Amino acid sequence: MAMDTHQASTPTTTTILMFPWLGYGHLSPYLELAKALSTRKNFLIYFCSTPVNLDSIKPKLIPSPSIQLVELHLPSSPDLPPHLHTTNALPPHLTPVLYQAFAAAAPLFETILKTLSPHLLIYDCFQPWAPRLASSLNIPAIHFNTSSAAIISFSFHATHRPGSKFPFSDFVLHNHWKSKVDSNPSEQIRIVTESFFECLNKSRDVILINSFKEVEGEHMDYIFLLSKKKVIPVGPLVYEPSENDEEDEDYSRIKNWLDKKEALSTVLASMGSESYASEEEKEEIVQGLVESEANFIWVERINKKGDEEQQIRRRELLEKSGERAMVVEGWAPQGKIQKHGSIGGFVSHCGWNSVLESIVSGVPIIGVPVFGDQPINAGVVEEAGIGVEAKRDPDGKIQRKEIARLIKEVVIEKSREELRMKVREMSEVVKRKGDEKIEELLTQISRFFNIS
Repeated sequence: MAMDTHQASTPTTTTILMFPWLGYGHLSPYLELAKALSTRKNFLIYFCSTPVNLDSIKPKLIPSPSIQLVELHLPSSPDLPPHLHTTNALPPHLTPVLYQAFAAAAPLFETILKTLSPHLLIYDCFQPWAPRLASSLNIPAIHFNTSSAAIISFSFHATHRPGSKFPFSDFVLHNHWKSKVDSNPSEQIRIVTESFFECLNKSRDVILINSFKEVEGEHMDYIFLLSKKKVIPVGPLVYEPSENDEEDEDYSRIKNWLDKKEALSTVLASMGSESYASEEEKEEIVQGLVESEANFIWVERINKKGDEEQQIRRRELLEKSGERAMVVEGWAPQGKIQKHGSIGGFVSHCGWNSVLESIVSGVPIIGVPVFGDQPINAGVVEEAGIGVEAKRDPDGKIQRKEIARLIKEVVIEKSREELRMKVREMSEVVKRKGDEKIEELLTQISRFFNIS
């Protein structure tokens, strides 16, 4: 174990150990929660992850004696060297190997718990061994879930009330995804699901969720009904750069391009940092962007196993779009881009962090979910009236004409302004409520664990 030692814990200091799963979509909200808690008097936050993950979050963390980074070293192997101890750019076939290596690090995590002896452990959804170890050491542990409340309520319903109708009649799940949800899961999915539910069930009295009641209140109530655990919404927790942050060169280039576009005339299109669409799906999305006649930013993440000819064809198509199109390769500062006045819509895979970023920025979503919890999140978007999902064809394929049609309605013709008004209303609610979510969490920490 390696740890920064800026400040020693004192008897009056409340110490919290935060332990996210190894994906960026988990690290980011955990870090934002850590930052929010660290601003409170006499709070010391230990943030535990692998060295490669801790290195990735350091640029988003102003050095502070109230947050200390703790390294967890996974067993290394030729298949899984230390630079792959993260889901970022991890080849899909190594995902089960990463799960196994993470679980094999449990003895090292136990040593960390014994050494730090925190007042509270806040843990994620794929490490049921973490709350078990905490319990053996009489350390209270609560689960912080970084996904939507809807996916949890949907999963609880499928487990506790199989065969019965999901109780929210206005919840939108398009036909293609209904068949996927009803199909038999793979062995790997079953293992992950069991781990997820064990983590929820071992959370002491409460579950924290990166969401807010105005968009998912019914789902939170349903989780309480089925789990008998109080649900505390602590979201939306998204990274928001400070005005004092240095403007990086990549964003300067993007901003200069956006500054030349009319207000609300441009679409940001990004299919997530880790959840890659297939080459065929990417091509349909790009074709839809081109046919929409809107300006657009396409975030290109090359799939190393993708078809090279398709990638070349997509590149040529983008180049033909001329000044209407900008290509950003690799990672893109979505939060910054969405706050620019030229952005009028967001074509998204509907990863939960991306949905929350859009809400915070007040930008309507055109959802193109690909797998996992994304279809459920797209359902939340439609249910809340803050966006719309592009329907797939009867064979389950993405339709370029559908994407183009929705972009035209939202951005070009402005015929779906009710979406923009609703998402901006949600954005104002978030700003107005400010730190209320963290205050409720602090109240519950004090109440349930008798710490101040």
